[in-house]
This record gives sequence, structure tokens and C-alpha cells, in this order.
Amino acid sequence: MTSSAVSRSRRHRLRGTAALVTAAVFAVSAPAVADGQSAALGGESRPARARPTVVLVHGAFADSSSWNGVVARLQKDGYRVVAAANPLRGLPTDSAYVAAVLRSIQGPVVLVGHSYGGAVISQAATGNPQVKALVYVSALIPDKGEVLSTLSAKFPGSALDPALRRVPFKNADGTTGTDLYVAQEAFHAVFAADLPRTTTSVMAATQRPIAAAALADRATSAAWRTIPSWAAVATRDKALPPALERFEARRAGSHTIEIDSSHVGMISHPDAITDLIRAAARARSSATPSPATPSLAGTGSRALRLLGAAGGLLLAGAVLLAAGRTRPGSRR
Repeated sequence: MTSSAVSRSRRHRLRGTAALVTAAVFAVSAPAVADGQSAALGGESRPARARPTVVLVHGAFADSSSWNGVVARLQKDGYRVVAAANPLRGLPTDSAYVAAVLRSIQGPVVLVGHSYGGAVISQAATGNPQVKALVYVSALIPDKGEVLSTLSAKFPGSALDPALRRVPFKNADGTTGTDLYVAQEAFHAVFAADLPRTTTSVMAATQRPIAAAALADRATSAAWRTIPSWAAVATRDKALPPALERFEARRAGSHTIEIDSSHVGMISHPDAITDLIRAAARARSSATPSPATPSLAGTGSRALRLLGAAGGLLLAGAVLLAAGRTRPGSRR
């Protein structure tokens, strides 16, 4: 074989070797690149954070429609919302009912309570890891062992008790109970003075009573001791004293806002209450590792693949160097 033929043969062998090694390098490094792209695009290697479901719990003398303005705003933002129908029969019954509603929901939850509903969510959320934030709106926020009526009377300023109308009823077992209503003529001044009278007259006519026994119930747990909380204090509240709402929010370590509102701020100031709920939802989400920050396991697997790619490149260099040093006459 002539010298030029040997040279051409050697060049062909070098090209073939380089092509094979290059293919091997890309085979090793491609999974690392693909995995990085998947992570950057929110692929399966890093699950996207789930947006929480917002569960709203109304208080006494109201129903789920009291949340309508807030519901509409949250839904417009893309949140899934459930406005639970609070039975208003007593703290053990009502908290058990709301706890069952929570168990029917998949994923994280921001739990919101108004007035007596604050006591209900404090008990219903206990032991439920899905509940990531509590939001209290002009609410009762009892500690474990506190009686609701004692807590509500802790500070002066409420005009609710003189405005209550007591209506007896019979239970299925024959015992007698008492329902509490706000007298219709007092409803506007005590409950919703910053709403038009045409609105409050309808609210007064459609109010749902609370069993008097509920106010004598004692809280058996306080979820705010372990779950982050947010609170709205209504500075013109005549049903629960603003001083009580401030005291409870401080005690719970809640992120607190004050609004120039009557007891029903979610109706008269739905934007402010919705913003507070959004803040709780965002803070809950920010506690979750960011999709842009790889997990330890993901980092390790990608690092190994990158090291494999580097090894492939070193191998390619070594093979090419060895082939380049082969003498034309070394092969027969």
C-alpha cells in the first residue's frame, strides 16, 4: 500500500472514530439537557405548585351568600372556591361538619372564617395538614379552653346582645333549644351600618339563626397555634368590639389589616378582604420550594449525568489522540 493510500485510510478511521465517540457523548449528555429543559418549563421532574382552594365559612345571622363578592373576585383570579354552609348548631357540630368539607378537597387549602365562623375554622383545621393558612374576618379566635360568650364579652363595645331576639324550638329528642336572631329593626345599626338599608333589610329577613347553646361552647383546640394566620379588624364593628379583634389577632400572631368597616367587611369591602386572602394564599405558596430551585435529588441525578458527559468528552479526546499517534506503517 502506498504512503498516500495509508494516509487516506488513517483519515477515514479517524473520522469514523470521531463520529462514534461524538454520538456516545451526546447519548450521555442529552438526558441532562432534556431534564434541565423539563425543569425550566415546569416539567414532571419538578411538579408545579398547586394553587390552594379557598374555603369560606360564614358566621351567625348569615349564610354562604355573604361571601358572594369575595367568591366572584377569587374565581376571576383562577382560584377554586368553596363557601361552606355552616350549620350554626354548636361548635362541636359545626367544626366537625367543616372538617368533613375540608377532607373532601384535594390539595392545599386557605381556610377563611367570619365572626363565629372564626371559632369554627380554628377547631376544624386542627390536625389537617392540607390547611396552609387561616384568615379571620371580624372573627372570634378562641384559644383552647375558652368559652365563646366569655371571650366575646372580654372588651366593651358590642351592641349585639340587647338586639338579640330569642326563639325557642324543639329538638328531635323532645328537648327544647333556643335560636338567636338579630331583631330586624336593629340589624342595620348593629350588623351592617355601612351598607344601604335596602340591602340590610333583605339580609335581616333572610338571616340564619344560631343556637344559643353554641355561644356557651368551649373551644377544644386552636389551629392558629400551628398554622399561619391573617386577620381583618373592622374598626366600626358593633357586633364584636374592634378591641377584641385586635387582641385576638395579636395573640394569634396574625398578619393584620384594619378596615373602616362594619361587622360584614366581606360584603362592604370585598376588595380588601379578597386582597387579604390573596396575601395568605401567596405566602402559603412561597413557603413551597420554588420550581426554579432544583431539589437535592434532581440536582444529584443531573450532576451525575453531566459528569458522565464530561467523561465521554475525555474519552473522545483520548481516542483521537491515540489514533493521531498511529504510524502509517503500524498496520498491515
